[in-house]
Amino acid sequence: MKRYILGLTALLISNGSAHAQDAAEAAGAATIDEWVNSAVAPVSSAVSSVIFYSVDFAGTEFPLIVGWLVVAAAIFTVYFGFVQFRKFGHALALVRGDYSDPNDAGEVSHFQALATALSGTVGLGNIAGVAVAVSLGGPGATFWMIVAGLMGMASKFTECTLGVKYRNEYPDGTVSGGPMYYLSKGFAERGMAGSGRVLAVIFAVCCVGGSIGGGNMFQSNQAYQQVVNVTGGESSILAGNGWLFGLIMAIALGVVIIGGIKSIARVTEKIVPLMAIIYIGACLIIIAVNSDKIAWAFGEIVNGAFTGAGVAGGVVGALIQGFKRAAFSNEAGIGSASIAHSAVRTKEPITEGYVALLEPFIDTVVICTMTALVITISGTLSTGLTGVELTSAAFATVVPWFPIVLTVAVVLFAFSTMMSWSYYGLKAWTYLFGESRAMDLLFKLIFCCFTVLGASMNLGPVIDFSDSMIFAMAIPNIIGLYVLMPVVRSEAEAYWSKLDAGIIRNFRHARS
Repeated sequence: MKRYILGLTALLISNGSAHAQDAAEAAGAATIDEWVNSAVAPVSSAVSSVIFYSVDFAGTEFPLIVGWLVVAAAIFTVYFGFVQFRKFGHALALVRGDYSDPNDAGEVSHFQALATALSGTVGLGNIAGVAVAVSLGGPGATFWMIVAGLMGMASKFTECTLGVKYRNEYPDGTVSGGPMYYLSKGFAERGMAGSGRVLAVIFAVCCVGGSIGGGNMFQSNQAYQQVVNVTGGESSILAGNGWLFGLIMAIALGVVIIGGIKSIARVTEKIVPLMAIIYIGACLIIIAVNSDKIAWAFGEIVNGAFTGAGVAGGVVGALIQGFKRAAFSNEAGIGSASIAHSAVRTKEPITEGYVALLEPFIDTVVICTMTALVITISGTLSTGLTGVELTSAAFATVVPWFPIVLTVAVVLFAFSTMMSWSYYGLKAWTYLFGESRAMDLLFKLIFCCFTVLGASMNLGPVIDFSDSMIFAMAIPNIIGLYVLMPVVRSEAEAYWSKLDAGIIRNFRHARS
């Protein structure tokens, strides 16, 4: 597990941040870390070994959970007739608000729901994770990453349609949705109420654990380490003061999440475009400077995908690394994004399915591919670096002060991910313990406290366990998607019949 995801932690905390760790240990923090990690380690090891069980495939280890996600994506792609390609244009029209009725039930617009979900997936994996995939699988891993990302669009389409279809709508205008609700309510419609409730509870428990660890503690920890790196390392004013950085993050986070999904959406709709502009803008600068190598780089990507030249495992190695990165990056099939998309203002569940299919496209096909292309085109693959160090070195070939840009990106990525996962965890928490103001505030307080702990601890097994929980969410979720995918097809057929009959209005045309 750590080798696939959390090994990125070690890459991010190299150089100056290692000294910050020593300072923290000198202050006595290591005693607490060791006690917590030793208590969690046996459980973490057992759970991780099951969730991330791998088989040897042509000399390369392949986690079965990745196969579970990719096979499901392929099945949904075929079952829905390659919906991600056929309805891409309609998805863009929905995000623009062409068919949005402000009187529909829900709390946020299509764009805000998309931005909130994207903020939960676009993060360190797009910067460091892609570099790991390309360094291990060669440029050819990029091709298979794109393929998996394109197929994952169908998974997002399926789960987010169901999230809206089976959501709870309350008199005060708030809503609650996600896999917990479509597993329990959807299965009950088919006479499998008991199985649905069991799967829903398993999903909710895993979601709470994943949100507090991987969606919160890991994010604050890595943001802190990167800030320490660029502010002097051992001599940084923040060295050994992770709790202070965590407290600042927790206060900022609390100010946003206390207002619920509407407040989160108002912030993410500004942060996500800003993140994209900063990061993609920097990528385009590198590509423009090396414009004479663009054709060569794409040739390396395509050639490597089918020859696997120069990488462990050959073609299979490139394919596995690409598929792993796509699965770990866009979380298609995990079910988390459907919680955010469920809050959308609409009376047609299928519309949010179309909007959601844009998410893996932006996250994996655009942003991850940009990172891979920059690494390939810069020629830094031969340096022997990996992770965030490789990405940073690639940008430094043109922009020497890129570590500053990287730090801004990491902090924005971390903060936005924490906001989204606070909402995911909250909805799972209230599903388990009941919808009430007290339960709402209690979870938000717990979440902010763990933000401080995350920045000041050496996380180790705590995050291993947490990320196991995140990917464990895919097991009950995809079972539910298989059972309920005929519902999605019925929703699509009904929607297009109403659209063809003029029952659904195009508000953009009406305004013009």
